[in-house]
Amino acid sequence: MTNPRVLVLTGYGINCDDETQFAFQKAGARAEKVHINDLIATPNNLKEYQILVFPGGFSYGDDTGAGIALANKIRNHLWEEVRDFVDRDRLVQGICNGFQVLVNLGLVPALGREYGTPQAALVHNNCARYLDRWVDLSFLGNSPWTRGISSMSLPIAHGEGKFYADAETLKAINTKGLVAARYCHGHICSSQNLPANPNGSLDDIAGIIDPSGRVLGMMPHPERAVHYTQHPSWTLLREHQRRSGLQISEEGLGMQIFRNGVEYFR
Repeated sequence: MTNPRVLVLTGYGINCDDETQFAFQKAGARAEKVHINDLIATPNNLKEYQILVFPGGFSYGDDTGAGIALANKIRNHLWEEVRDFVDRDRLVQGICNGFQVLVNLGLVPALGREYGTPQAALVHNNCARYLDRWVDLSFLGNSPWTRGISSMSLPIAHGEGKFYADAETLKAINTKGLVAARYCHGHICSSQNLPANPNGSLDDIAGIIDPSGRVLGMMPHPERAVHYTQHPSWTLLREHQRRSGLQISEEGLGMQIFRNGVEYFR
């Protein structure tokens, strides 16, 4: 298979679906936006896709808590189809609000492969404010999504992004290698004098996976870093590359995550 089909879920309050679809198309996939109501009306259509994506936004206004209403909608109307999708050789991605949905559905971390049982949470930032900034990240290559990635900077935009789990669960997540990305101190933090961990996430966790590695949830937005000029220091980095005789890339580092997802099916 050379061009996997990607279902980018859209619906009430989801506002990053266009950017996510664009990123996957740029990576070579056949990405389609599908409204949650249309998927509920024809649930068997999910079998025609290789990648399922829950984009960022504020699904159903997050009125009952971040990602809770959409998670309940899926649990009540699409759970068997989503569960079957996860069991097959497919990929699932949740970004920001999508990560909150995955956690509320129990698709990550899914310790013991107990899919459907929430074992962690994404709660209000320590600062009690909505944060919109860039962060530095270190990645672990234990997932098809993060293969070959060691570090990158990506933007965040959330009010409930603090990763939380009880001590026993947190230990198991680390022991079993389910941490996909951590906040760290890098160029963004040093150049702007910002704290590395923006929201108080335990163990600096910015993203996790399920035991198969094929389900990824992360708070940072790679779809907002697909162009070189989206980086806040792009002019400085371009000058460094030019003076070092390096080829100046037109692509943002966030594209690596989407390309990894597409390459998995090649």
